[in-house]
Amino acid sequence: MLIYDANGLKIRGHLQFGLNAVSESNLFWDLAATTAPGSGFDPDTEWLEGYIKPGVSFEYQLDTGAVLYGKLSAVSSYTWGTDAFDTGDNGATTLEEAYLAIRGSSGPALSYDLSLGARELTLGTGMLIANGATSGFERGALKFGPRKAWEMAAIGRLSYGNLTGTAFYLDPNELPSTDGGNELAGFDLRFDDPNGGYFGATYVDVLSSNSSYPQAAAGGVGAPTVTPGAREGTRTLGLYGKTNPFEGGLENWTFTGEVAYQWNDRIDLEAWAGRVTAGYAFTRMPWSPSLTLGYQTFSGDNPGTTKLERFDPLYYQGSPSAWATGSKSASTFINSNVNALTLALRVQPTKRDTITLRYAHIRANELSSPVQFGQATRVDVNGNVVSGVDDEHLADDLFLEYSRIINRNTFLTAGLSVSFPGTGIDKVIGGKADPWTGGFINVVFNF
Repeated sequence: MLIYDANGLKIRGHLQFGLNAVSESNLFWDLAATTAPGSGFDPDTEWLEGYIKPGVSFEYQLDTGAVLYGKLSAVSSYTWGTDAFDTGDNGATTLEEAYLAIRGSSGPALSYDLSLGARELTLGTGMLIANGATSGFERGALKFGPRKAWEMAAIGRLSYGNLTGTAFYLDPNELPSTDGGNELAGFDLRFDDPNGGYFGATYVDVLSSNSSYPQAAAGGVGAPTVTPGAREGTRTLGLYGKTNPFEGGLENWTFTGEVAYQWNDRIDLEAWAGRVTAGYAFTRMPWSPSLTLGYQTFSGDNPGTTKLERFDPLYYQGSPSAWATGSKSASTFINSNVNALTLALRVQPTKRDTITLRYAHIRANELSSPVQFGQATRVDVNGNVVSGVDDEHLADDLFLEYSRIINRNTFLTAGLSVSFPGTGIDKVIGGKADPWTGGFINVVFNF
C-alpha cells in the first residue's frame, strides 16, 4: 500500500492477517498414554488461531545512487482452544521486523546490500537457516507460525554478476520460556545461472548457546544423557544445487541435491545430512501435473560409540513443501535420526486452484537412540529404561492440500492428513497404534 511517493522517498504500509481452524484426532498416535500416562494429555482437540501483522517500510534514494531502506512490523497472535501441544487460550504481541539497510552498486556488475536489525533471512534452500522466530506455546498461532524474522540480524551481501556472497550474524527470536541464548554467524556463497539452476555453500558457526543435546545411552539401554550448552561451538558446512533445464530427452526433468557435514570438537560431535530430489513436469497434459520424488536423511546418534552423531537441524524451514519430514510426523520428529522417502503430485485445474498430494515413508536411522530429543524415554517390558525405537519404521504420512487464490489479496488453503504408525511406534505403545488424523482450513489476507 503506497502511502507517500515524492522527493525520492517512498513509504508503504503493510498488513497481513489470517484465521485458521484446526481439528486433530489421536494426536501423536496417543503415545502420551504409554510414555507419559500421568500427563492427562487429550489426543483429540480442535482450536482456532489467528494473527495480524501490520507494518510500514520506506525507501529513500540518495544522491550517490544508493538506496536507504528499512521496515518496522509487529505480530499479534492468539489461539482459542487447546492446540496440539496442550496449550491455548493465549497469545502475544511481539516485534517482528525492525531494520535499517542500504543497497547500491559500484560499476555495472558489482552491487552490495547491508542491513542491521530484526529481519527475515533464508539461506540456500532453507535446510539450515530459514525460520528465525518461534510461534505457538505462549505466543499462540502454532500452525500458522506467523513469526519468521530473526531478533537481531547483521547481514552483508556482495554480488558480482551471478555470484552472491552473504556474511551474517543472527540471534533467533526464541520463546521466552525456552530461550537458549543462541547466536550464530557464518557465510553463504551462491551462483545463480540465468537459465534457472544454482549452486551454493553455507557455513554456520554457533558462537554461543545454552541449548542441550541428547546422547544415546551406551548400548541403547538407559536414559539418554542430556548435556546443557552442547550446541555451542557446533559448526556446519552445507552444499546445495539445482540443475538447469535440460535439452533433448530430459527437458522436463529437474534434479536437486544437498548435503551437510557437522562437527563440534569440544563435545566430539560428527554428524551429516542430505537430500536428493527428482521432479518431472507433464507439460502436455491437462492441469499441468508435476511429480517430485525425494529422499532425505539426517544422522542419529549411534549407541554403540562414544562419539555423538546426532545431526542438529538448526533453524530449518519446516513446511511440507520444504524440509518437513512428513506432514504430521514433522510435529513429532525434528530432522535428526530420521530419513524419509517422499512423493509429491501437484496439479492445477485452473490458474487459481492448486491441489497437492504428498506421501512420506519415514524411518529412523539409529535404533535405541533419541529420535527427537528423548521425550519418549520409557521402561520396556523387561524393566529396562530405553529411548527411541527398536524398529526403523516410524510412520507413513498422507497429506492432501488445496489452495485457492480468491483474489490478489486473499488466499484460502485447506488440508486433510493422516499418519499411519509404523512398527517402531507400535512397539513403543505395545500394540497396534491407531492412525493420527486431522484437517484445517485457513484464509490469509495480504495487503
